[in-house]
Amino acid sequence: MAIPLRIEETIKNLEKNNMAAYYCETKEEVVPLIKTLVEPGVTVSNGGSVTLSETGVIDLLSSGDYNYIDRSKAKPEEIREVYLKALGADAYFCSSNAVTQNGELYNVDGNSNRVASIVFGPKKVIMVVGINKIVRNIPEAILRVKMFAAPKNTKRLDCNTYCKSFGQCVSTLSYDSQMCDGCDSDERICCSYVVSAKQRIKNRINVIIVNEELGY
Repeated sequence: MAIPLRIEETIKNLEKNNMAAYYCETKEEVVPLIKTLVEPGVTVSNGGSVTLSETGVIDLLSSGDYNYIDRSKAKPEEIREVYLKALGADAYFCSSNAVTQNGELYNVDGNSNRVASIVFGPKKVIMVVGINKIVRNIPEAILRVKMFAAPKNTKRLDCNTYCKSFGQCVSTLSYDSQMCDGCDSDERICCSYVVSAKQRIKNRINVIIVNEELGY
């Protein structure tokens, strides 16, 4: 099976940055791969992700084979406790807003529980990423979030933001727009910005790249 050159370069640079990287030709290959990476019975949790739903990962986590910390079943007054418990998980599942061909991960959060778990806590982080999220570099990653990921996610989450209404971040109207520029809404989802480069703990972060467009 020939891996597209763009994905091959990205995988090579992720591995240089001490992250494990895997390739799936189709989304149907993701769950069987994950079963080889995570043993039954361990504690797992996840961040909000359309990609995880599209690939069947959420169904796997809730199958009963794992001790699943399920954020979707938490009451509003319980959600902070669920987020804290997720930090102690054996494996934390999420996607990434962008992956650069240089082997960097770029993620932007509102509540910041997802980026917190990416940076520290869970023994293993497993990211599932569609080919649509691969970009050349960090500037392209920043623009991808402002022009595509954030507007799509604010619609999905029904947030009262400029990008939900107009399809792009208000900061993109400015010639000298900076990474953290954006709207003043209390429902803004772009609050914490994290770039994951070379890691100290080798293979704690695992990136599964799928040769399909997935998520936002």
